[in-house]
Formats: sequence, structure tokens, C-alpha cells
Amino acid sequence: MQAPKQLPRLAYPMNPDTSNLSTTRLARALVALAVVTMFGACAPLGTQRQPDPMLDAAAVGLQGQPGPNIDPQWWHAFGDAQLNALVEKSLANNPSLRVAQARLTRAQSAADSVRGNDLPQVGLQADLTHQLYPLNYIYPPPIGGSILDSGDLQLNASWELDFFGKNRAALESALGQARAAQADAQAARSLLATNVVRSYFQWLKWNAQREIAEAILAGREQSRALVRDRLKAGLDTQLELQQSNAAIPDARLQIEQITEQQNLALNALAALAGQPKEPLQLVAQPAAEFKSGAATIAKPQSIPMDLLGRRADVEAARWRVEAATRDVANARTLFYPNINLVAFAGLQSIGLEKVVSSGSEQWGVGPSIRLPIFDAGHLQANLNVKSSDLDAAIASYNAQVIEAVHDVADHITSSRAIESQQAEQALALSNAEDRYAIAQQRYQAGLVTYLTVLNARVTLLDQQRQAVDISARARDAQIGLIHSLGGGYTSAAPADSAPSISTSLQP
Repeated sequence: MQAPKQLPRLAYPMNPDTSNLSTTRLARALVALAVVTMFGACAPLGTQRQPDPMLDAAAVGLQGQPGPNIDPQWWHAFGDAQLNALVEKSLANNPSLRVAQARLTRAQSAADSVRGNDLPQVGLQADLTHQLYPLNYIYPPPIGGSILDSGDLQLNASWELDFFGKNRAALESALGQARAAQADAQAARSLLATNVVRSYFQWLKWNAQREIAEAILAGREQSRALVRDRLKAGLDTQLELQQSNAAIPDARLQIEQITEQQNLALNALAALAGQPKEPLQLVAQPAAEFKSGAATIAKPQSIPMDLLGRRADVEAARWRVEAATRDVANARTLFYPNINLVAFAGLQSIGLEKVVSSGSEQWGVGPSIRLPIFDAGHLQANLNVKSSDLDAAIASYNAQVIEAVHDVADHITSSRAIESQQAEQALALSNAEDRYAIAQQRYQAGLVTYLTVLNARVTLLDQQRQAVDISARARDAQIGLIHSLGGGYTSAAPADSAPSISTSLQP
């Protein structure tokens, strides 16, 4: 049997001029291949159902006048320097704001990272290798079978051509997430300021309530002492003494309950200010000075038509819908070819001493095409995930819109009701003051005992306690209305980048 002929070894080095295809013909062939495969060999385009519509101002009945202007530092309108300092301290020290700021920084960094995908990428590569070259491969002796050093110094460049908008969609999604995080940070700041102001006035209320409760207790004890004297004089019976005794524990119980609420409010303020272990040095107002305070905004008669643009939480939800929409567009572009321009230039040699010598040069340039032909459903599954994320973002936005409208409606309703209650309570307080004055006059005229004066004073103190309570409710409703109307929020996003929400299925 004749032995098979041995294939001749390749000559070394290869002569690049032996190629039968010129550079021009190669480029044309690659371009033709790209065009043919681009439109004929990509994976079948994915399918997506139309997402649910987003609620707008008309859909939730916002057809009134624009809302009142609110100062971002609206708490200054109360004229309380102690409150102003406490809010500023809380905004500077509260950990929740730092968490929101960290999320914003992360989202902005992610957007910066994605922004670079549209630009050319350049890198430098250097490799040094100590290698045994195989005898039975492409390397002829004396290289084959020898242990030699090799060097490779190469500059690589690539540029992804974003024909189908993949990088653009990814960037818009990242920017949407960054702007949502920015709005979230503003919402957290507004909520923190609102909670501080509310807790501060609650603490003032409980201080005023305690002052009045202590005065009521003192009046009850004075009445009991007077009844004891009248009992000794034979003017009262044990029944009157037991009735006066029964009122003392109830007055003390109210003081203990008020003290508990007072301490809880102080603890809440300390936590909001970022110093839960250090007692706050606050000065309380006398009960006589506790009033509802001057109105910081004009109360709207109906829900403002521009409500959705005034709330940071609603705007954050809108930006998340925008980001999810762009994610869907990005997922659809993955069904199309991915085209890159790739180039390299450098030096390569066997033997380190020849790396920088003439003849070690190498370079290359050309397109790189990646085509999804059969992916076992991965691209469609990814599109389904992004579509579900969009559905969830729209549902979350719609829920946020409904909650915002409900929030404002509740505070407008409460403000109106409290105004009526204040009018009735002011009339009751005026009547109590008149009765107390008449009791004093009758006592001075010798027509009644001092016990009648004490009882009238306790009734007056009870009305004052109710006045403090309803004033606190009026102020709390006012603060809640300010917060529900956005708390002075204005969008920090550029004017030309407002959320233009489009849930189109096209990338």
C-alpha cells in the first residue's frame, strides 16, 4: 500500500501578497454580507401587547384653577426661629435623606456609564509570553519545537454603530431612572420637613395641654379643700366631698397621658433631627400663645388642575414609566443585528528583541456583525420581562396619581370642616369666659360661694383645652395641605427633558 502523501509545511513567514482578494473587494463583500444578513437573517421580531393607558389630569377630574405658589421653605412663614433651626438641622442630619442622595448618585453614575456606549472605545494591550511552540502546527523549524519569548503590543479600537437605537434607548432609560431618583430625593426632603413641622407643633400642643391640665388639677384640688371646709362648717355633706375627691384622679390621669404624648413627640423630633440619644433643648410656648398661626398659603376651593406637575412623587413615577418604556424599546432592538467597526494596530514578534523592529507591524480594520437567528426564546422572554416592568410602572404611576388627588381632597375637606368647628368652638369659649366673669361678679357681690367661681373656671379651662386641640388640628391640616400640594417642589430636570411619556411599541 502506498503511503499517503504528506502535506507540505507552510512557509514562514507567510507573504501577505499571496491573498487572492484585494482589500477593496474584501470590504465590498463584508458590506454586502452585512446588508443581506441585516434584513434577512435576524431573529423574528418579538411581540408585545399594548400597555394600559396612563391617567392624566382630565382623567381624574382636575379642571380647576392652578394651585397657589408655595415657598420651598414654607415653614418660615410660621415665624418660629426655633422651628426653622430644627428643620434645617433635620435636613442636614437625617439618614433617610442620605440614602436618597446615595440612590441619586448611583443613578447618575449609571447614566454616565451608559452614555459612553455611543462613543468609540480604545484600549491598549501588551502581552509577553514564554512559550513552547508545537512542532506539528503552523510553525516550521527552528520555531516549532523551540521555547521562545514572544511579544504583542497592540492598540485596539471599536465603535458600535447604533443603527437601531439600542444605545439611545438604554441612555434614555438610565436618564429616566436618574431623574426619578432626583425627584425621589426631593420627595424625601419634603416629607422630612413636613414631619418635623408636624411633630414640633404636636409637641407644642401637648405642652399647652399639660399647662391647662395642671391648672384644672389645681382648681379641682382647691374645690376639694373648699368642700372640706364647708363640710366642717356643716354646709355640705359627704356626697359633695366624694364628688370633689373623684375628680382629682381623673385630672391626674389626664396629666400622665399628656406627659406620655409630650415625651413621644420629643423623641420623634430627636430622631428626625438625627440625634435620638441627645435631648433637644426646646422652649415651649405658653398655652395662651398657642394659636393656629397665620395661613402660609391660600386654601384652594378645589383640587388644582396642575397638581400632577407639583408633586415630586408623581413626577418620579412618571420618569419611571419613561425609563421602562425605553427599556422595552431597548429589548426590541436586540432582535436586530449588532454592528461594530473594529480596528487594531500594533507590533508582534517572536523574540522580545524584535518587537520594535521593522517587520513586526500588524493592523486590521473591518466590520463586526452579530446576528440573533435562533435564541431559544431568550429575546422574547427578555421583551416580556421589560413589558411587564412597564405595566407595573404605569400601574404604580396611576396609583400615585389617585393617591395624590385623594390626599389633596382630604386636606381640603378637613380644612373646611375645621374652620366651621373653630367658629363653633370660639363661640363656646366666649360663653365660658362670660360665665366665669359673671361668677366672679356674683361672688364679689356675695350672691354665690367661691365654689361656683372655681367650677366656672374649670369649665373655662376645659374650653381652652378644646381650643388648643382644634387649633392644633387646624395647623396640622394646613401643613398637610401644603405637603399634598407639593411642598414648593419644582422640577430640577431641564425644560427640554420633561417626561414625554410614550408607550409606543416601536423602538
